[in-house]
Amino acid sequence: MEIFKKVSNFDFMGLRKFTFISSLVLLLVIAGSLATRGLNFGVDFTGGTIIELGYQQPVVLEEVRQRLGQAGFHGVVVQHFGSSRDVLIRLAPSTGQTQAEVSTRVLESLKQSGQNSIELRRIEFVGPQVGDELVEQGGLALLLAFIGVFIYVMLRFEWRFAVGAVAATAHDIIVTIGIFSIFQIEFDLTVLAAVLAVLGYSLNDTVVVFDRIRENFRKMRKGTTIEIMNVSINQTLSRTIMTSVTTLMVVTVLFFFGGETVRGLSLAMIIGVVFGTYSSIFFASPIVLMLGVDRANLIPVPVKKEGEGADLRP
Repeated sequence: MEIFKKVSNFDFMGLRKFTFISSLVLLLVIAGSLATRGLNFGVDFTGGTIIELGYQQPVVLEEVRQRLGQAGFHGVVVQHFGSSRDVLIRLAPSTGQTQAEVSTRVLESLKQSGQNSIELRRIEFVGPQVGDELVEQGGLALLLAFIGVFIYVMLRFEWRFAVGAVAATAHDIIVTIGIFSIFQIEFDLTVLAAVLAVLGYSLNDTVVVFDRIRENFRKMRKGTTIEIMNVSINQTLSRTIMTSVTTLMVVTVLFFFGGETVRGLSLAMIIGVVFGTYSSIFFASPIVLMLGVDRANLIPVPVKKEGEGADLRP
């Protein structure tokens, strides 16, 4: 573990123009994708039918998808949950058909494959108005979280740091959502939950760096603002890397072995952890620097006590 005891000496701030421009280009690409393609919302947001089936034998999901496609069901999401004998089917909204008619069509199409012993365990319908409400509440949750982040960092540090923390957190959220838009990966409630988790992870990483910057501004009497920021980032680098790597190990295992139910959540977490680490090093601190932070902003001015200096009067 000697490698982690030695403080690195990378010039992170020297790359700030390149990384800042790269981030802006990425954000512009994402903005274009969100404006033209939007998000591929799941049944949780768009509305539709959720059917839960139970098989006596393990079933191959691809065969279920093919059967449903041949029966005229398009945009179907089929996934295991619990075991390989339990199947969850998500269908897009269908006009002119009741839940009973939809479930009957699904069962008939699947029984043609020779699986006659299929148990219909649950069928639910999610209306589009519920999906609109979820989108609105999800957006409101993100907005309130950003306001809370800004107030917290401003009270703990200084308004320039609050702007940097909010900008870095917004960067990570937008990139995570944007990748789902670019590749049209389904965006459902589990992904929204992961986005909110990314917000907390990104903020924590950024605050650790900011805390060391504030500490070094008070300890290091010599050195420019850029030098102090570089030293602070290098001092927290091993902690940042270890936290990111261990988190990535967990969510990567979850992505490959957790099943379809949590795949979107784990993918969003992977993206968020990677870009959360990136933004805390290359995005948050350069923004604070651009806003003109210096030693005077972080070192409190001593308040003179009443009557102080009276003994110096003639």
